[in-house]
Amino acid sequence: MYVLFFLLWIIFNGRVTTEIVLFGLAIAAVLYWFICKFMDFSPRRELAYLRKGGYLLQYLYHLVKEIIMANFATMKLVCAAGRVVEPVLIEFEMHFKSDTSRFLLANSITLTPGTITVAVEGDRFIVHCLDKTLAEGIESSVFVQLLEKIEA
Repeated sequence: MYVLFFLLWIIFNGRVTTEIVLFGLAIAAVLYWFICKFMDFSPRRELAYLRKGGYLLQYLYHLVKEIIMANFATMKLVCAAGRVVEPVLIEFEMHFKSDTSRFLLANSITLTPGTITVAVEGDRFIVHCLDKTLAEGIESSVFVQLLEKIEA
């Protein structure tokens, strides 16, 4: 966080001089001290966020990849002549520790074409899938695996 404060100071100033750098180092230190003292922040928490940041980038990569693949699968379903689409409503349970993980999984499912999260009730998810082929492996998807790593 200290480095972020310092970099923002340099960016907002628009130039780099000795005075700006020295003053930026001091301002960043004061701001970092303030958030540690009054906003329940700590270097230990910051390290935990940095460790989880890699998993979040992985999660974002897999989300974009799954959205693209689901777009093609949905187009194939819609454009295939004579293909009978079999919509299905599935229920499964995911035992996450936090509401944030439930939120991320529910929205990731909804963002992926062909699937919509209908309801989340505690640990139970109800998902509507355009076709039963899109429902395969939702409860053990890469999203679930990464969210479990993030929570660990």
